Amino acid sequence: MTTIAVIGAGPGLGAAVARRFGRAGHDVALIARDQARLDALAAELAGDGVTARGFTADVRDPNALQAALDAAHATLGPIEILQYSPVPHRDFMRPVLETTPADLIGPLEFSVHGPVAAVQQVLPDMRALGRGTILLVNGGTAVLPHPDRAGTSIAFAAESAYGRLLHETLAPEGIHVAQLIVPGAIIPGHHRKDPAVLADTLWGMHQDRHGFRHFADDLDS
Repeated sequence: MTTIAVIGAGPGLGAAVARRFGRAGHDVALIARDQARLDALAAELAGDGVTARGFTADVRDPNALQAALDAAHATLGPIEILQYSPVPHRDFMRPVLETTPADLIGPLEFSVHGPVAAVQQVLPDMRALGRGTILLVNGGTAVLPHPDRAGTSIAFAAESAYGRLLHETLAPEGIHVAQLIVPGAIIPGHHRKDPAVLADTLWGMHQDRHGFRHFADDLDS
């Protein structure tokens, strides 16, 4: 069986996705900045029968991110599925009239440079397999920009454009690219935005392979 790489892995959505895809037989590469937390999550997943390993990288460092994915490939095997879902920094969310060019560096590194670096690293595995899935998870500002959250609004829009271009370009190669919009916060116990529910949604997107943009909930919720 092949590997899913979860970039931005944490105790919420990342852990839920690891469990859902792990139950289906995929090994899981957990990628985030804190090795101790990744090791703890991998140990927790092992108790659920999921093979998972942690690899550290800051998504704003393309070289480190590609090195982590390379290590994941070497340790776990070919990466068939990539999920890009790190949580944006709060300081990305400044009002638009207070946002300077320097303020946009971080959001663009986070939401554009990171996905591009990750996709470039995993494409050879997907092409060798003849199949693959790339899942982008974004907040509602990817669709409805908010004047008080200029950084994420601008950067998510750019990430969305990149994802849609990939969706159209890679489909003939059997590689499906899709985006899940999660308006507002991920809420444990919510009927549509609980981490386990979202993980099931992402699994369905991987399996069904229809369309680019999907919504976890109504935008005004």
